[in-house]
Amino acid sequence: MNENISIILSTYNEKPSIKFTINSIIKNLNGAEIIVVDDNSPDGTLEIIKAIDYQKLKVFSRKNTKGLATAFLLGLINSTGKHIGWLDSNMGSLAEKFPEMLKKLDSNDIAILSRYIPGGKDERGKFRVIISYLLNKFTKFILRSKINDLSSGIFLMKRNVLNDVVPVAKGHGEFIIEFFYMAEKKGNKIVEIPYIHPADIEGNSKSFPNLPKFLQFGFFYFVRIIQILLRRR
Repeated sequence: MNENISIILSTYNEKPSIKFTINSIIKNLNGAEIIVVDDNSPDGTLEIIKAIDYQKLKVFSRKNTKGLATAFLLGLINSTGKHIGWLDSNMGSLAEKFPEMLKKLDSNDIAILSRYIPGGKDERGKFRVIISYLLNKFTKFILRSKINDLSSGIFLMKRNVLNDVVPVAKGHGEFIIEFFYMAEKKGNKIVEIPYIHPADIEGNSKSFPNLPKFLQFGFFYFVRIIQILLRRR
């Protein structure tokens, strides 16, 4: 069954972690298709990826386009699996959750790893933990969603979810909030599985490279949530 799974990764300067992440996916989902979209990493990430001997590894290197949303869309377009997943490229240890997520798809359409249900936890810095928690609580309340972790970037879904909704490839990680919400609104069954978000590898956080950038991303998240609300009406 693993031959029918596609896992998408987006990379930019992931040299410390990308080999472990890809090998972890292979270990837990041997036979799965792995699609890597690299945004012209200058640190040697691409060379590490290309040196990995795995027949079902697809690599796309972009020089003129960057961003998580468009990377996911490119991976999606080039995927062949009946099940499609997304994993942060610096969180390879969580690939061990994929078999459990796959099993949940027997009776659900999307399986999301969640920090905000019993058993879940966020071990990043206190500032990021608080902001992320408040963002998700605010979003869940505003959109009247039943999903607790709308900004989770780790999920596995059935391909036929795309018959109801496709991601709007705009922005940073906020695109996933809209995607999950619209999938829920269309009646797709979504299950959350608890996980512990590990502390970021030093210098390897794309959403919190520095405080001003983090606040900028936070503003974009807020704007996207309001746009979703207005479109809903």
